[in-house]
Amino acid sequence: MYSTQLPQARGRVLSSSETDKSQSGSDDLESSLLQIYHHHHQNSLKLRDQAEKSKKDAIKKAGRVSDLLVDAVNGGVQESFINEKRIELEIRALAATIARFMKQTDQWLAATHAINTAVKEIGDFENWMKSMDFDCKSINAAIRNIHQQ
Repeated sequence: MYSTQLPQARGRVLSSSETDKSQSGSDDLESSLLQIYHHHHQNSLKLRDQAEKSKKDAIKKAGRVSDLLVDAVNGGVQESFINEKRIELEIRALAATIARFMKQTDQWLAATHAINTAVKEIGDFENWMKSMDFDCKSINAAIRNIHQQ
């Protein structure tokens, strides 16, 4: 299908003056290429250093952000811990107050029970006295009746 023949090279042999020109031109080309290579190498080193500095700076800043976030969270946790301790102290104080009030209430209940018992006894004594008075009056009336007869 396709022809596999290669094109023939056409060229000429350069004279010595042309060779010197060509040689000096290739030196200029070589020095230009070397200069471009060195310039490229310098730029890539600068970019690498700049990238490394940026990376270190980003790591430092990320660490700082992390520290600030941890401090913010720890501040809230610390405040919660302090509040928890305050609440526990207040609970203990309230429990002691409640125990004292319960003891006082029990004493009041015992005192009112004693007063109620005393009042009942007074009421019983009063009833006993009334029945004794009635009995004495009955006996006195009976003795008068007997004495008058």
